[in-house]
Amino acid sequence: MTTRLDSILQAAREHAEQVIKPNIDQWNAARKWPRDASDKAGAAGLTGLYAPEEFGGQGLPLSQGIQVYEQLGLGDGAYAFALSMHNICTFAGCGYGTDAFKEKWARDLTSGRKLANFALTEPQSGSDPMQMYTRATINGDGTWTISGSKAWVSLATEADVYFTVVKTSNAPGHKDMAMIAIPADAEGLSFGPMYDTPSYNFLPMSEMYMNKVVASEDNIILPVGQGLQGSLMAIDIARVSIASGCCGLMQAALDTALSYAKNRKMFGGKNLDLDGIQWMLGEVATDLEVSRLLYRRAAEALGTPEGPLMAAHAKRFVPDAAVKAANTCTQVLGGMGLLQPYGLDRLSRLAQMLRIVDGTTEISRVVIGRALQKRAATLPDLPVPKGFGETDAPKAHQNAA
Repeated sequence: MTTRLDSILQAAREHAEQVIKPNIDQWNAARKWPRDASDKAGAAGLTGLYAPEEFGGQGLPLSQGIQVYEQLGLGDGAYAFALSMHNICTFAGCGYGTDAFKEKWARDLTSGRKLANFALTEPQSGSDPMQMYTRATINGDGTWTISGSKAWVSLATEADVYFTVVKTSNAPGHKDMAMIAIPADAEGLSFGPMYDTPSYNFLPMSEMYMNKVVASEDNIILPVGQGLQGSLMAIDIARVSIASGCCGLMQAALDTALSYAKNRKMFGGKNLDLDGIQWMLGEVATDLEVSRLLYRRAAEALGTPEGPLMAAHAKRFVPDAAVKAANTCTQVLGGMGLLQPYGLDRLSRLAQMLRIVDGTTEISRVVIGRALQKRAATLPDLPVPKGFGETDAPKAHQNAA
């Protein structure tokens, strides 16, 4: 019996094969988001994955819905990334938004008629959201006035609403942070020049500027005090979603190498008959299977105490494996792997992009390292050898300090 997840995954696979793959090079050449494609994704049920059915969503748990990006990643990882961010915003809006927001936006977002994106990072802060300068003043008439800037905003100028994280005071820390949805047509909202991103020029990315933008309190998604916590949860979902999309990218690279090597004649046989080629691609295949297991395990952990750590493991391992896979598969094709029609050059650059967005793999290593420190504190001490003349007494300079 076909389950809802099976049908959604099939729809995503067909979308990758019929909509993304045949057109991706044209989209990049045109340097414009393919709104007709995302409209088709919406019609296929791919833009409201986690939203309740009462709002037109699919009602899938995160652990299931995240698997969609593996299928979309067969076509293009940046496209899968953009839809994953839209789905996260839709999930937040339908789950935590005000009744007024849901009434106005929910069905348009779940259907893909309108697109949403998340704006957290600022130009000067990168992966450190505590260094936030965007300020919202809460007015007495039920509105917020927002000024500041955000960086690396995807679907810039193309999304219809931007879920924006702000501070509501100058106090240090995060207890004053909130998330509010800013409509694209809000007065005072503007965007900088599009970033030049050669492997995914169809996905518009730029800085976003807010100059005394006024938004209704109806658009509050996360109230004051919950902005950072909610944003970190969104980032964890994004990290696991990226790992899912990377698996699709790895499968696409592996299939390209297999399709080429099985017919390439060399040294009296076919390339795929050579042990060296089989071993290279066999390592890619193993990394792909491990990556699938890891991102699905991380998806199941989302929303639990171990969710952030598992998301970090997935974001650390899988994009690195995707970079390695794309490079290995390029190597299998030799010089032909450098030519655009084979697509491996694009996959290599996409894999590198996915290592960086929503927290670099180094940030994931920091999260993992801190978890290891906590675990070490719970373990019994083992004797550590001392140097000549060393004692357990504090050193003189430490006492002086």
